[in-house]
Amino acid sequence: MSETPPAQRRPAGELEASVLAALWAAKGPLTPAEVQGELDGRLARTTVTTILSRLHDKGAVSRTRAGRGFAYSPIHDSAGLTARRMRSELDKQDDRTTALARFVSELTYEDERLLRTLLDEAEPGSSDGTGPHGGAPGTTP
Repeated sequence: MSETPPAQRRPAGELEASVLAALWAAKGPLTPAEVQGELDGRLARTTVTTILSRLHDKGAVSRTRAGRGFAYSPIHDSAGLTARRMRSELDKQDDRTTALARFVSELTYEDERLLRTLLDEAEPGSSDGTGPHGGAPGTTP
């Protein structure tokens, strides 16, 4: 008697990434059925609807009424979504200094140079000691 191998699970986030890619490629909002079509029917429409609902709950997509259901649009492009995720992970940390220090310590030389350039180009703080975005240094706006 042969054993059936266990079903392979997709890597975390793969389904969301596929759905987001379909939305980014679209010229406008898509319904779950349209997203399913863009994915060549690889996912059930109910699965697509669930993914879109979760993405909406996470603030990654917006939705507008389309008949009895919704049509969805991405809120951020790929880079914006990555930045949002990075910020979300940082916000979960009690020790922001250590988290940022470890992040910076793992950057490649090229990424460190780019980050330094971006920080240098950031809007300078005012003379009252606030940070580049109007809050006290190290705080969130």
